[in-house]
Amino acid sequence: MKRTVKKMVKGFITHDGAGVKLVRVLSGETVKDYDPILMLDSFDSLNPSDYIKGFPLHPHRGIETISYVYHGKMMHRDSIGNSDTIADGEVQWMTAGSGIMHEEQIPASKRMLGVQLWLNLPRKDKMCPPHYHAIKNADIKEIKFENGFLRLLAGTYLDNVGYKSNYLPLDFYDIHLNKGASLTIKTPKENSIMLFTLLGKAYVEKTLITPKTAAKLSSGDEVTIKASDDEDCQVLFVSSLKLDEPVAWGGPIVMNSKEELYKAFDDLDNGTFIKEKIEY
Repeated sequence: MKRTVKKMVKGFITHDGAGVKLVRVLSGETVKDYDPILMLDSFDSLNPSDYIKGFPLHPHRGIETISYVYHGKMMHRDSIGNSDTIADGEVQWMTAGSGIMHEEQIPASKRMLGVQLWLNLPRKDKMCPPHYHAIKNADIKEIKFENGFLRLLAGTYLDNVGYKSNYLPLDFYDIHLNKGASLTIKTPKENSIMLFTLLGKAYVEKTLITPKTAAKLSSGDEVTIKASDDEDCQVLFVSSLKLDEPVAWGGPIVMNSKEELYKAFDDLDNGTFIKEKIEY
């Protein structure tokens, strides 16, 4: 059965961090429909003043943050001793787990283009050890097809295997389609799937998905994504499993109950938030 578009959310311009201009697409209001994706922020700027102030040191607990920088750079530093830079086509995957402090600096570049996703952690894994992993270009397979190509950022595609999540399974593709071209992807029926039009617009069946829009798909065993006839497009494909668990969300922390959320903020106040050695 073909998947169709069930819901669409178009992003709006806002500011976060120390004044980074971005397009916020998914947030607290979309949790139920886009489960297990909590948040999606998109970055697209030719003006470094929009983003160079970056995201100063801040905490996270209960989630994984996944940043994909197609153009530009992002520098990461955290409380468990990691210091790393991703650039032009690479991915930063951070498991906050029981608690981590990190900062993200964004140096000036010709263009800053990419996204950050927040992937929820299952209840049983909320307090797992924090971890950081960079998926560099050497580890990303590029699969060519007629009139386009697919970059396998994580998970599997056909017989190709990329980085695998330690918790929720996640297939994360960056799909490039020439104008008028299409790609059909087989999908497990139980998976929760979202598309995001990073550049250009695309069709799923007869539904048009405009730029910077997250489209939640219906259930089914395959989806066909087609570029419009007048321009190329770049579409992010995100497939995981719906958690269907309660969400208690407060700023950078996402737990399952208000009591757990209050405990996290008490830990911050009491200096007991970080369970791993702080290297700062």
